Amino acid sequence: MALPSPNLDDRRFQQLVDEAKRYVQQRAPEWTDHNVSDPGVTLIETFAYIVDQLLYRLNRVPDKNYTAFLDLLGIRLFPPAAAGAEVDFWLSAPQPDTVTLPAGTEVTTGDGETEEPVVFATTDELRVVPSELNRLVTAPRSGEQSDRTRELGEGRDVPCFQTAPEPGDAVLFGLPTAVPRCIVAVRLDSRVEGVGVDPRQPPLVWEAWDGGRWQVCETGEDTTGGLNRPGEVIVHVPADHTASVIGGTRAGWLRCRVTEPEPGQPFYSESPTVREASVFTVGGTIAVEHAETVTDVPLGTSEGVPGQSFRLGRPPVLLDGEPPVVEVSSADGWQRWTIVEHFGRSGPEDRHLRVDATTGEFTFPPALREPNGTLRLCGAVPEKGAHIRVSRYRTGGGPAGNVARGAISVLRSSVPYIARVTNREAARGGVEGETVANAKLRAPDALRMQERAVTAEDYEIISRQAAPSVRRVRCLPAAEGAGAVRVLVVPDAVADDGDRLRFEQLIPSDQVLTAITESLDERRLIGTRLVVEPPVYQGVTVVARLAAAPEDTDRVRDAALAALFRYLNPLIGGPDGAGWPFGRPVQYGEIFGLLQRATGNALVEEIRLFAADPITGRRGTPVDRIDVASGALVFSYQHQVVVQPLEAGGQA
Repeated sequence: MALPSPNLDDRRFQQLVDEAKRYVQQRAPEWTDHNVSDPGVTLIETFAYIVDQLLYRLNRVPDKNYTAFLDLLGIRLFPPAAAGAEVDFWLSAPQPDTVTLPAGTEVTTGDGETEEPVVFATTDELRVVPSELNRLVTAPRSGEQSDRTRELGEGRDVPCFQTAPEPGDAVLFGLPTAVPRCIVAVRLDSRVEGVGVDPRQPPLVWEAWDGGRWQVCETGEDTTGGLNRPGEVIVHVPADHTASVIGGTRAGWLRCRVTEPEPGQPFYSESPTVREASVFTVGGTIAVEHAETVTDVPLGTSEGVPGQSFRLGRPPVLLDGEPPVVEVSSADGWQRWTIVEHFGRSGPEDRHLRVDATTGEFTFPPALREPNGTLRLCGAVPEKGAHIRVSRYRTGGGPAGNVARGAISVLRSSVPYIARVTNREAARGGVEGETVANAKLRAPDALRMQERAVTAEDYEIISRQAAPSVRRVRCLPAAEGAGAVRVLVVPDAVADDGDRLRFEQLIPSDQVLTAITESLDERRLIGTRLVVEPPVYQGVTVVARLAAAPEDTDRVRDAALAALFRYLNPLIGGPDGAGWPFGRPVQYGEIFGLLQRATGNALVEEIRLFAADPITGRRGTPVDRIDVASGALVFSYQHQVVVQPLEAGGQA
């Protein structure tokens, strides 16, 4: 379908008549009879009718030709994209049987006073499988594995690692079967503490066996303090968890492994021991999206001619996941037709069709007249009288689905034994549909690029089209030398508290990086080496001391912190509020001015800038300027502001 045309002059007949009467009152005040019976009013209505016809024609001239030209170029409005997140479904209590959540189970955000709840639906079935501990095996870094199940059953203390633990030592937990996507609680009763480690930062990692390798598991609350005391560890098992044979026993295996300590991180001097251990399932995790799946929607009946179009009653059609399924009835039952981008490679027997995702219009192949007068079919044509339906498509999406961490908290569908739901990370990826104005701006780029990535700008434009949810894209020459291109991708993120972002929120997902890589790989010049990755983030910590009136200390502290986290922000920071510029250094003077503007009458007495590593948390010595590499962005890391009361007379 063509792009919608603008209305150059939206005045209609009655508006023209009313406008003419107002002019009459200004130019001929002696004319007081404005009733329809007056001959002058009759003339006004006659001319208004003629002008109305002229405006009708005028509205179909300049911009209509422009949008028609865009339509000939194949410019289509991009449809919205749906936000997605991982949601944890927590059981009310461990269950003896599997609890199944069907695909399409709905969850929502909490009820707000002004905003409607945002509805999400699960994309797949979730099976919360019960589990228990069948085997306990210790696996030292050097040496053979030892089955300690019997010793554990006899109530003896079982050392988890070697007497002097080394990185690579592990203790394995064997479950009766695999528990993919489940949340399990590992309950341990330790009588002898592992000496030396910091319970808040133990050098441990939990992993699950997927049949070929150990995958790192996310962990929740750990009340054992690194196996130092009785408690529980919440382990989120990945989707690839598989039952396998290890040490002669087939089971679903989890393990706790000792890792290399980070610089300054305390390490074990003795091995922790376990006297009692149990494992049980407490929930499951599944992906949800801000979209609705609609099934069995009739489109109409075929007339048996080429180029037929049918439109859905509930657009748009989301194309960022599984494509819609279109079927046509025949003597052999329902036949599935394939959605294609164009009919240029379609033969007369190919069951192809196109979809305009924004309007929900499905178009079947046309017929073209060849120079010799014959007709060439660009695809198969549904038989006359055949019924056409969309057996499944997804609709919805938009930026409303980009909700913060913990916002999804209500189970809308009725599912037994589920006590609560929550999202550990913010939902992201929701993008509104493209506007006509943006399509007009995009058209010259499409003409210039011709689906080829040559310049740095080409790489950035194609990357944004491949992943509309990304916030920023920057293309730079790669360090490998000539012919290498480095594309830096910054995802959109929803801050948990004001403008305070967590470092992991700024790392794009594997799906986004893959989509951009595949799109660029099809369009790059032959011989160009391509690297698609997130930028390097330079952590910045500002330590400031201010002075303010005693009654304003809290307000000044909050204002200063808010200003720092907003200004030193890769998404919305910088001088223009469009995100901190790549490679721009952080200087003492601009931070001083920022705090002075943000706090009003407060005195900025001292500022210290520290370069920090957002991964390890280490920071350097105080400096007046923090340089940032050309392909790097700044990241606010644990700013500290102290506000002292200002005594009468101006002294703090």
